[in-house]
Amino acid sequence: MKPYNKTKVLVTTAYMKTVRTLFIAALAMLAAACGTTNVVPITGRKTHLLVDDAQILGLSTQQYQEYMRSATLSSNQTNTALVKRVGQRLATAVETYLRNNGYASELQNFQWEFNLVSSNEVNAFCMPGGKIVVYEGILPVTQDEAGLAIVLGHEIAHSVAKHSAEQLSKQMRQQYASQIGGSILSRVAQAKGINSSTIALVDMLAQTGFNFANLKYSRDNETEADHLGLIFAAMAGYDPHLAIPFWQRMSQLGGSSKSEIFSDHPSDEKRIAALQNLMPEALKYYTPAAEPAPAAKPNTTKTTKTTKSTTTKTSTTKKTTTKTTKK
Repeated sequence: MKPYNKTKVLVTTAYMKTVRTLFIAALAMLAAACGTTNVVPITGRKTHLLVDDAQILGLSTQQYQEYMRSATLSSNQTNTALVKRVGQRLATAVETYLRNNGYASELQNFQWEFNLVSSNEVNAFCMPGGKIVVYEGILPVTQDEAGLAIVLGHEIAHSVAKHSAEQLSKQMRQQYASQIGGSILSRVAQAKGINSSTIALVDMLAQTGFNFANLKYSRDNETEADHLGLIFAAMAGYDPHLAIPFWQRMSQLGGSSKSEIFSDHPSDEKRIAALQNLMPEALKYYTPAAEPAPAAKPNTTKTTKTTKSTTTKTSTTKKTTTKTTKK
């Protein structure tokens, strides 16, 4: 066994502190040099975005069109009409809120589309600009119009809160940090006489730190989408209490047994508990519709499953019974 080298440990510690200081300084200059501050409606949370609305909407439109060219739309006219009706009811309520609460300028960013695609997957997703896709497989879980409103409210919330732009901005910061860090590591190593294996270890730890931060960040987005989505459903005249049985049904499907720290979604128990805590706030926005919509239930007749396609957006309400990889 080699003797303990105190000098080497001290040099390595100093090196890591130097790297950390330079990283923070470089990222601070990057943040100050570009980007805009976004304030999320209702929660008031502030985020710093490195991409503007035009950039994110252009990318979203392109990817959405590519996805729709490869997807198979549902042939069930009743269910398709249900998705479009509930989606538009929510969109109208959301636009009214934005217009009356200082976010009127944001309305130009939404060109709402609600599509039902032929797939047995329990899933739904939203792209920036209000492009929302629902899979037929989730309808047996939503069960009725109110349950569907909870799903669509959640998806609309991702678009309103600009979560896609926020995630893209974080990836850009990480990329910049890696580029800056590579140069810093090399120069500091030369100055301090640190060998390449130590540099590789520090880099690996930094990268692992980034990954865990991303996971927590994504769970925060999901929790915020639950919050906004619950209130959006209430604004549209849907009883927010019905979110609880919906997420209970989702939890019964399984597929979320792994520890929350390694998941980008809140655990079922924490999600339901958080929604229950938010109920008093949601009820302040809830007024039953003067003319309740027909108590329509989706036709859950099995249809042909669509061919799997690749998108860059991770679904937020997906629940399956098989192990999936993180997107």
